[in-house]
Amino acid sequence: MNRRERMRRCYFNEEIDRPAVFSRILFPPNDPSYDRLKAYLDAHSELKLTWDATRLQTPYPTDVSTEPYSDAFERRVEVVHTPKGDLRKSTFIGLKGQPPMHETYLLNNPEDAEKYLSLPLPKVGGDVSGFFAAENQVGDKGIVNIFLGVNPGGTAASLFGTENFAIMSAIERDLIHTLCEREKKILTSLVKFVISKKIGPYFGMEGEELIVPPLHGPADSYDFNVKYDRPIIDLVHNAGGRMHIHCHASIKKVLPGFVEMGVDVLHPFEAPPMGDVTPKEAKEIIRNKMCYEGNLQINRMYEFKPQDIAEEVKLLIADVFDDHKGLIVSPTASPYIFGAGEICFPQYKAMVDTVLAWKG
Repeated sequence: MNRRERMRRCYFNEEIDRPAVFSRILFPPNDPSYDRLKAYLDAHSELKLTWDATRLQTPYPTDVSTEPYSDAFERRVEVVHTPKGDLRKSTFIGLKGQPPMHETYLLNNPEDAEKYLSLPLPKVGGDVSGFFAAENQVGDKGIVNIFLGVNPGGTAASLFGTENFAIMSAIERDLIHTLCEREKKILTSLVKFVISKKIGPYFGMEGEELIVPPLHGPADSYDFNVKYDRPIIDLVHNAGGRMHIHCHASIKKVLPGFVEMGVDVLHPFEAPPMGDVTPKEAKEIIRNKMCYEGNLQINRMYEFKPQDIAEEVKLLIADVFDDHKGLIVSPTASPYIFGAGEICFPQYKAMVDTVLAWKG
């Protein structure tokens, strides 16, 4: 079984000869310390290339400017022009490889939301040849993930910021539903266009993690994630596709909702203390319904020894692979520490080699 077929079977909940093994690949930029790890993953792990379908949507009319802030960051200011007035947000952009950090958000109150809602829906169209180029590039090493962007609820939450969204979801719930319904229409249009171009079958979304415990309860996750994601996932399934969702957080209480909305692959599953669900507990909920991906806490790839990682992988496989289905062994995030590629390489190698050596 080659790597492409093994990954396909994971997404389609079919038996596989061994677990798949994978790593997200958002490496620190311009960091040659990870070159050896990149080469090893390319040669021995199941791969996923990402094709960004959000580029098929016309952007909102926006002015972008930057200004100095500190030695480590610059401030990027974005002003979106709507028929009912301008909206503004600002972000700190790292100058030394750090991830961006929000300073202010586009929406602050119901009046801002009304401005946003006055924007025309984005048009969808454009060149899709990049997908087929990615397919040719990955070959039999893996698959190409069609990234649809942030889900409706996650988009609404990111427009307000986490804390303000939580407040708005309590005092302006109907308005949040209006925003989610708008974003569902946008994503539906995007999915239909992509499907019409005979592209697939692997799709992905993210953003669900913004509406899960501890800040939000299961009712919020159901109202703003399950309710609006399920029709999008149904479209993908009806076209013969499969859906991958990326969602950090403590997901034990809301995991049945991910099953109900039809998620095929979920990343990550974080055990205590970072999360709240053990592999055995998760397998009881998702068996025969969902693939289990993202299960080794990323910090351990830098802080533990190779033999520790190898033992953890063996225990993980014993806990969740009794049916020979639905396991992609994977860290919970991409390698993230600048200059530390050689520090984490032995642990990544131990993860990959332990999976490759497994015999059921």
